[in-house]
Amino acid sequence: MSFGSAAQSGIRRPPDQDPCLCGSGNIYGRCCGPLHRGEAAPSPERLMRSRYSAFALADARYLAETWHPRTRPERLDLDPDVRWVGLRIVDAPEVGTDTAGIVEFRARWRHGAQTGEQHERSRFRRAGGRWWYLDAETAGSDIQ
Repeated sequence: MSFGSAAQSGIRRPPDQDPCLCGSGNIYGRCCGPLHRGEAAPSPERLMRSRYSAFALADARYLAETWHPRTRPERLDLDPDVRWVGLRIVDAPEVGTDTAGIVEFRARWRHGAQTGEQHERSRFRRAGGRWWYLDAETAGSDIQ
Protein backbone atom coordinates (compact mmCIF):
# COMPACT_ATOMS: atom_id res chain seq x y z
CA MET A 1 0.00 0.00 0.00
CA SER A 2 1.43 3.36 -0.97
CA PHE A 3 0.50 6.65 0.60
CA GLY A 4 2.78 8.86 -1.44
CA SER A 5 6.26 10.13 -0.84
CA ALA A 6 5.31 11.67 2.51
CA ALA A 7 4.84 8.18 3.91
CA GLN A 8 8.47 7.41 3.13
CA SER A 9 10.13 10.59 4.37
CA GLY A 10 10.54 11.82 7.91
CA ILE A 11 7.76 14.16 8.97
CA ARG A 12 9.01 17.27 10.74
CA ARG A 13 6.54 17.94 13.53
CA PRO A 14 6.26 21.25 15.38
CA PRO A 15 7.80 21.53 18.86
CA ASP A 16 5.34 20.51 21.59
CA GLN A 17 5.19 24.06 22.99
CA ASP A 18 4.19 25.63 19.62
CA PRO A 19 0.54 26.46 18.87
CA CYS A 20 -1.24 23.48 17.35
CA LEU A 21 -1.76 23.60 13.60
CA CYS A 22 -5.46 22.70 13.99
CA GLY A 23 -6.29 26.11 15.44
CA SER A 24 -7.71 24.79 18.71
CA GLY A 25 -5.81 27.36 20.75
CA ASN A 26 -3.90 24.59 22.54
CA ILE A 27 -0.22 23.80 22.19
CA TYR A 28 0.76 20.97 19.84
CA GLY A 29 2.07 18.84 22.73
CA ARG A 30 -1.38 18.80 24.39
CA CYS A 31 -3.49 18.68 21.24
CA CYS A 32 -2.59 16.86 18.02
CA GLY A 33 0.94 15.86 19.05
CA PRO A 34 -0.06 12.95 21.32
CA LEU A 35 -2.46 11.64 18.65
CA HIS A 36 0.25 11.84 16.00
CA ARG A 37 2.44 9.77 18.33
CA GLY A 38 -0.21 7.02 18.60
CA GLU A 39 -2.62 8.04 21.36
CA ALA A 40 -6.27 7.32 20.52
CA ALA A 41 -8.46 10.35 19.77
CA PRO A 42 -11.16 10.81 22.44
CA SER A 43 -13.74 12.18 19.98
CA PRO A 44 -14.48 12.60 16.28
CA GLU A 45 -13.63 16.31 16.52
CA ARG A 46 -10.20 15.61 17.99
CA LEU A 47 -9.55 13.01 15.29
CA MET A 48 -10.66 15.51 12.62
CA ARG A 49 -8.36 18.17 14.04
CA SER A 50 -5.42 15.74 14.15
CA ARG A 51 -6.09 14.70 10.56
CA TYR A 52 -6.17 18.36 9.45
CA SER A 53 -2.80 18.83 11.18
CA ALA A 54 -1.52 15.71 9.41
CA PHE A 55 -2.56 17.20 6.07
CA ALA A 56 -0.74 20.42 7.02
CA LEU A 57 2.36 18.34 7.86
CA ALA A 58 1.98 16.13 4.73
CA ASP A 59 1.83 13.09 7.03
CA ALA A 60 0.21 10.51 4.76
CA ARG A 61 1.11 7.69 7.13
CA TYR A 62 -0.99 9.15 9.97
CA LEU A 63 -3.86 9.76 7.56
CA ALA A 64 -3.72 6.10 6.51
CA GLU A 65 -3.48 4.86 10.10
CA THR A 66 -6.61 6.79 11.14
CA TRP A 67 -8.68 5.94 8.04
CA HIS A 68 -11.15 3.09 8.52
CA PRO A 69 -9.75 0.00 6.74
CA ARG A 70 -13.06 -0.54 4.93
CA THR A 71 -12.93 2.84 3.17
CA ARG A 72 -9.19 3.62 3.10
CA PRO A 73 -7.86 4.12 -0.44
CA GLU A 74 -4.92 2.07 -1.64
CA ARG A 75 -3.04 5.23 -2.48
CA LEU A 76 -3.03 8.77 -1.14
CA ASP A 77 -0.79 11.25 -2.91
CA LEU A 78 -0.51 14.57 -1.12
CA ASP A 79 0.39 17.61 -3.22
CA PRO A 80 3.52 19.08 -1.56
CA ASP A 81 2.68 22.53 -2.96
CA VAL A 82 -0.69 22.78 -1.15
CA ARG A 83 -0.45 24.61 2.18
CA TRP A 84 -3.28 24.14 4.66
CA VAL A 85 -3.64 27.49 6.41
CA GLY A 86 -6.71 27.34 8.65
CA LEU A 87 -9.42 25.12 10.08
CA ARG A 88 -12.85 26.09 11.38
CA ILE A 89 -15.14 23.50 12.92
CA VAL A 90 -18.71 24.32 11.87
CA ASP A 91 -20.47 21.55 13.81
CA ALA A 92 -19.27 18.62 15.93
CA PRO A 93 -22.15 17.15 17.95
CA GLU A 94 -21.21 15.36 21.18
CA VAL A 95 -21.26 11.60 20.71
CA GLY A 96 -21.33 10.23 24.26
CA THR A 97 -21.39 6.45 23.96
CA ASP A 98 -22.45 6.45 20.31
CA THR A 99 -20.27 4.61 17.82
CA ALA A 100 -20.81 7.13 15.01
CA GLY A 101 -19.97 10.81 14.77
CA ILE A 102 -20.01 13.65 12.26
CA VAL A 103 -17.79 16.73 12.05
CA GLU A 104 -18.54 19.54 9.65
CA PHE A 105 -15.59 21.80 8.93
CA ARG A 106 -14.09 24.36 6.58
CA ALA A 107 -10.38 24.12 5.83
CA ARG A 108 -8.54 26.89 4.01
CA TRP A 109 -5.67 26.15 1.65
CA ARG A 110 -3.16 27.95 -0.55
CA HIS A 111 -1.50 26.66 -3.72
CA GLY A 112 0.89 29.30 -5.03
CA ALA A 113 -1.19 32.45 -5.58
CA GLN A 114 -4.45 30.49 -5.55
CA THR A 115 -6.45 30.13 -2.32
CA GLY A 116 -9.53 28.13 -1.49
CA GLU A 117 -11.66 26.50 1.14
CA GLN A 118 -12.70 22.86 1.48
CA HIS A 119 -16.10 22.39 3.15
CA GLU A 120 -16.92 18.85 4.33
CA ARG A 121 -19.12 16.80 6.61
CA SER A 122 -16.91 13.91 7.67
CA ARG A 123 -18.22 10.70 9.18
CA PHE A 124 -16.38 8.81 11.91
CA ARG A 125 -16.86 5.36 13.43
CA ARG A 126 -15.73 4.07 16.82
CA ALA A 127 -14.44 0.50 16.74
CA GLY A 128 -11.90 -1.38 18.83
CA GLY A 129 -11.68 1.51 21.30
CA ARG A 130 -10.60 4.00 18.62
CA TRP A 131 -12.24 6.58 16.39
CA TRP A 132 -11.68 6.12 12.65
CA TYR A 133 -12.31 8.46 9.74
CA LEU A 134 -14.88 6.75 7.51
CA ASP A 135 -15.76 9.10 4.63
CA ALA A 136 -17.09 12.56 3.82
CA GLU A 137 -19.66 14.52 1.93
CA THR A 138 -17.93 17.39 0.23
CA ALA A 139 -20.01 20.52 0.38
CA GLY A 140 -17.64 22.14 -2.06
CA SER A 141 -14.35 23.84 -2.51
CA ASP A 142 -14.31 27.55 -3.10
CA ILE A 143 -11.36 28.66 -5.22
CA GLN A 144 -10.20 32.26 -5.37
